[in-house]
Amino acid sequence: MLRFALSRLLSLGLSLLAASVVIFAAIEVIPGDPAAYMLGMNATPEAVAALRDELGLGGAALTRYLDWVSGMLRGDFGLSYTYRVPVADLVAQRLWVSVPLAGYALALSTLIALPVGLWAAARRGGPVDIGVMGATQLGIAVPNFWFAMLLVLVFAVKLRWFSAGGFPGWEAGVWPGFKALTLPAVALALPQAAILARVMRSALIETLGQDYIRSARAKGLSRGQAIRRHALRNALIPVLTILGLQFSFLLAGAIIIENVFFLPGLGRLIFQAITQRDLIVVESVVMLLVFAVILVTFLVDLAYAAVDPRLRRR
Repeated sequence: MLRFALSRLLSLGLSLLAASVVIFAAIEVIPGDPAAYMLGMNATPEAVAALRDELGLGGAALTRYLDWVSGMLRGDFGLSYTYRVPVADLVAQRLWVSVPLAGYALALSTLIALPVGLWAAARRGGPVDIGVMGATQLGIAVPNFWFAMLLVLVFAVKLRWFSAGGFPGWEAGVWPGFKALTLPAVALALPQAAILARVMRSALIETLGQDYIRSARAKGLSRGQAIRRHALRNALIPVLTILGLQFSFLLAGAIIIENVFFLPGLGRLIFQAITQRDLIVVESVVMLLVFAVILVTFLVDLAYAAVDPRLRRR
């Protein structure tokens, strides 16, 4: 298990190194002047030169890359050109919205998808299975921002159970905070639950066709007992992959939902930084999100090894 973890940790480090080079090259090294781009077409040469000095763009590319990486390792992501505050402070504020939102949406999608997928697999080919597959296909086809607008119209405008947007802050209390995140979390969770339910159903159906399941049934176990005791554990392996990818997507890809509900999260921060040409924020936050995605992948690999002991011997 230790050897498996160390090999995955080495892979994580190499992936981060490659990602940092690509992000730095895309922002800093490609043709064009980042300072001129940030100030716009009407900027004077003096203003561009001053901003270049402030951002440290006058040195060699390798020196600037090493300074950027070493700064991130120390927790220094630079100074935002727009907000004039450290990027680390902006990220810390937005994480308190994006991480709970991603966790909330992932919990909802898992609570919906796993029993639904299990239910459909246990009744393969029947009316329940057909209905579940139709509903999940609809959930995959409909964009999450459409779900978001529908939820706002029903639960915020008509029923007035939730607010249409905004976030009161955790200082207002845990319940008001989670209440403000409920509609965005549901909008994010529904398409992900549809995907996860289909994966769960397919994995269970494939597992139920294995010889050891037939042997368990021949020994007197009912279908439900065979699923709970033998099939479910093995069917969770592909499900773990989807869960890891979903958390990464929910954390890094919730830009549209955060803008629909005016949530001050990382997705909205990236959107604002792009529109305001604040490349320092874009560069640092994208790198942080890449780190989060790779870290989640690493944890999923460890979960693989816990579920399937055969992977520990590789």
